[in-house]
Amino acid sequence: MKLMKTILAGAALAVGFSGAALADDPVKVGFVYVGPVGDGGWTYYHDLGRIAVEEAYGDKVETTFVESVPEGADAERVMTQMALSGHKLIFTTSFGYMDPTINVAKKFPNVKFEHATGYKTAPNVSTYSARFYEGRAITGTIAGHMTKTNKIGYIASFPIPEVIRGINSSFLHAKRVNPDVEMKVIWAYTWFDPGKEADATSALLDQGVDVILAHTDSTAPLAKLAEAGGYGFGQAADMIQYAPAPRLSSIIDDWAPYYIARVGAVMDGSWESVSTWHGIPEGMVAIGEFSEVIPEDVRNQVQEMKDGIAAGTYHPFTGPINKQDGSAWLADGEIADDGTLAGMNFYIEGIVGDIPN
Repeated sequence: MKLMKTILAGAALAVGFSGAALADDPVKVGFVYVGPVGDGGWTYYHDLGRIAVEEAYGDKVETTFVESVPEGADAERVMTQMALSGHKLIFTTSFGYMDPTINVAKKFPNVKFEHATGYKTAPNVSTYSARFYEGRAITGTIAGHMTKTNKIGYIASFPIPEVIRGINSSFLHAKRVNPDVEMKVIWAYTWFDPGKEADATSALLDQGVDVILAHTDSTAPLAKLAEAGGYGFGQAADMIQYAPAPRLSSIIDDWAPYYIARVGAVMDGSWESVSTWHGIPEGMVAIGEFSEVIPEDVRNQVQEMKDGIAAGTYHPFTGPINKQDGSAWLADGEIADDGTLAGMNFYIEGIVGDIPN
């Protein structure tokens, strides 16, 4: 893995600041990526956010990144090197970086850290994540309408609450528009492995699945569907190159505004430890254009759902909803609280199979 310095923009855009004056030296900002910047999904869109920081602040910042960093000791080593080399702010962009981030932050109290999708904070550690389940309500609805076999599939990465929420939201909304739908879940135990993701896609197709949702980072599922038939969705990025088929729509993670704001907070001295969980209303989750393969009435339905989520008039986890064992979870009209969603460790009624330990 090679630490790569980006070439800074030649001229800074005009950006207003309050508070302390900027130092002459550029603020060094680091990004730690779990996959390659060319994955076409998760890491690619984090890197677009990094580039947006450069475009916003020009020569007032210097950004660096390290790609394809395993979640473990290697991550801690990379973060330590960044802190030692003068980085004032470090973004660590995968769930498995949580403990390494906390460990390194204790050693460098004057360095600010931002950890994506985790829950542990410190005076110099913030967390940030997106409400991906909002987007999965929309893609799940589309999947329920578009399946001809009444079997949809889900390629899951790791059994953490973020992924479990996505499975539940997808199935819940597919089931609401298609009571006969079944969901097959395959656990890939990876964020980025095109070979495993393609194999999981083939395995789901072999089980009669004809619409596949994925919570992994590469374009491999869509590439396999383009060869073998069936429908899928862009994950963490638009993946528009697979339109008009097999891509039906996409969940897009737009990190740029958050990154720009947090870098600005370090520059003007207003940074403080916060926990951010934004979604469609704030623009951190966006939905790609709907394929014309989707019937017009379905496109109108999911657009209304998206508008409702954006306006705060619809919450994807609104009862009645039972847990997998049939016990009541949410009563009619009751909305799930953030605490339960953040720690979700159960399937909802109708999903077959167990959540791995």
